[in-house]
Amino acid sequence: MKSEFEDYLIDAKLHIETAGRNDSFSTDHLYPYEPTSYPVLDRLIESGYIGREDWVLDYGCGKGRVPIYLNHKIGCSTIGVELMDGFYEDAVKNVDSYLKHVKAADNGDIGIVHLSAQKFKIPESVNRFFFFNPFSIAVFKSVMGRVVEAYYGKERRMILFFYYPQDEYIAYLSTIDEVMFVDEIDCTDLFEENDSRNRIMIYEINPAG
Repeated sequence: MKSEFEDYLIDAKLHIETAGRNDSFSTDHLYPYEPTSYPVLDRLIESGYIGREDWVLDYGCGKGRVPIYLNHKIGCSTIGVELMDGFYEDAVKNVDSYLKHVKAADNGDIGIVHLSAQKFKIPESVNRFFFFNPFSIAVFKSVMGRVVEAYYGKERRMILFFYYPQDEYIAYLSTIDEVMFVDEIDCTDLFEENDSRNRIMIYEINPAG
């Protein structure tokens, strides 16, 4: 398991600052900032579900770790959506620093949007979605409505990734006719505690069921 110190080392290589948990901006509907660990992201990358031509949307991107790292490692285009002012500003600074010092010229686009997830209109190019419990079930239901709406606006293969998924999220996904479970990435061995929720559950928008 990579230690928190190693997280800081990877941040330093990318010229960004994303490590460490922050509870100061959490509310009833928006949860504390806790970045997805780099080993978990490596598992996602190794799975092959995201390719260089894909566009990944990270809801509640915080300081921008996921959009930056996926862009760096895969070369895919990424978008982070963040509502909280402080985290948005940090994410923009991190992306600017990454673009200046690290990003390869032939990698895809990367951007951060300052908006609530419910109000963000999903671009037609986006076909991959990443969630690490960014908000309450009430907000999640609204966001999933947006995702399904975006599919019908332009049909394409849409894959959704849920790291350390909440039971409420999974229960709600089972009620959406257009959503189908397809796979799971086990991450339990990356951490000392034996927590079965350390996994990435993968779903696909599939109207045919």
